[in-house]
Amino acid sequence: MKTPKTITGRWSSRLAFILASTAAAVGLGNIWKFPYITGENGGGAFVLVYLLCIAVIGIPIMMAEIIIGRRGRHSPGIAAATVAAESGRSRKWAITGWIGMATGFLVLSFYAVIAGWALAYVGEAASGAFVDKNVEQISGLFGSLVSSAERLLLWHGLILIAVALVVGRGLKDGLENTVRWMLPVMVALLIAIAIYAASIGDFAGAINFMFAPNFQDLTVNGVLLALGHAFFSLGLASGVVIMYGAYLPRETSVVQTTLWVALADTLVALLAGLAIFPIVFGSQLAPEAGPGLIFQSLPVAFASMPGGQWVGTLFFVMLVIAAFTSAIAMIESAVAFLQEKCDWGRWRATLVAVVVLWLLGLVTIFSFSGASWTQLDWQLPGKVITNWFDLIDYATGSILLPLGGLLLALFSGWVMTRAASQDEMDTHPRVYQLWLLLVRWVAPVIIIIIFLQLIGVVSF
Repeated sequence: MKTPKTITGRWSSRLAFILASTAAAVGLGNIWKFPYITGENGGGAFVLVYLLCIAVIGIPIMMAEIIIGRRGRHSPGIAAATVAAESGRSRKWAITGWIGMATGFLVLSFYAVIAGWALAYVGEAASGAFVDKNVEQISGLFGSLVSSAERLLLWHGLILIAVALVVGRGLKDGLENTVRWMLPVMVALLIAIAIYAASIGDFAGAINFMFAPNFQDLTVNGVLLALGHAFFSLGLASGVVIMYGAYLPRETSVVQTTLWVALADTLVALLAGLAIFPIVFGSQLAPEAGPGLIFQSLPVAFASMPGGQWVGTLFFVMLVIAAFTSAIAMIESAVAFLQEKCDWGRWRATLVAVVVLWLLGLVTIFSFSGASWTQLDWQLPGKVITNWFDLIDYATGSILLPLGGLLLALFSGWVMTRAASQDEMDTHPRVYQLWLLLVRWVAPVIIIIIFLQLIGVVSF
């Protein structure tokens, strides 16, 4: 089979890559998931373990993905096959890239639906729908939203139309130009909300909760959750980093760039906690409220705070931006693949990818609305599956992402020749040796433990 031509597009600068990669990583996982899993797992001790895991797992695997993408200069599957062939190994190692790309596409099919929730909440907050509402009433508003297939189709469709309008314009005119202003706006809004939260909420309580480790509250399962979230929060094993690495200029330092992205992503996650927990503690809400913390608990606090209507509106605008910048990243590898494989133009490839995503999103939408054809009653290891959304969420989060991460570690550590990886890393020999140790031995062992625990094979 003839290999498609290598990708010619490049980021205009290292800063552009850092902004794009940070915008891709900073999504609902940082602002929606990180605060509530921190709340569920004891606060400061969990944060400390999470930061350690970013260093030990997240950064080495991110470097691995970048060098695979830059070495291969293709969409993820073809890039992995190209690098494997160069190293004298079977092109079947392309599975490393294909799993990532497929996983990212499946995640985006429901991620765009949840982004639609945030978009709907912008209008709800701005119209004063949360004013003078109690927990039960706001929970009812949320339940009404997610159970209405018609409303979710509208918001989901608007998100994907916006994604198409950006991605169709190409790397520099679309993705790069968008994240250049969206990421700073999102961070500025987050900082402003954090300052507001500190002034009217319980900032001291939030600081103590997040940064004063209490290891008595941290279980072994909490440690494993921190490991998993550290891995997933950087957008690893979803095709994004390999694809963005394919656009990275040869002279850009992989090590320095990765460190900047990891630092920025981690700071945003911590900043999200500082924006949310002062409000939570100041309003006597439960920090362990779980997934409903953002969409059900926080609106209660916004309803009773001075200027809460507009602060709540800005909060959900910020959440939409975070979700959107991740969405345009997750679809990019599929668009690039269609361009390579089918020799299509950018707009045609984008429209086909978006239509397929819209159709896949129907599964999630009708799962939430309770359509009979989406309902299941399956007992899988560590998870009860009640509908098709649960199945997709389980398959991606508990199987495909850990498996993809394991393959990335093995590929970069054992399949790529040391000459190839060292050439791409282009760093001090001791730094390279440390990276090689982490991707060959440490990361695979930890990822296997996470995988086995998530699917219920082992329990701690």
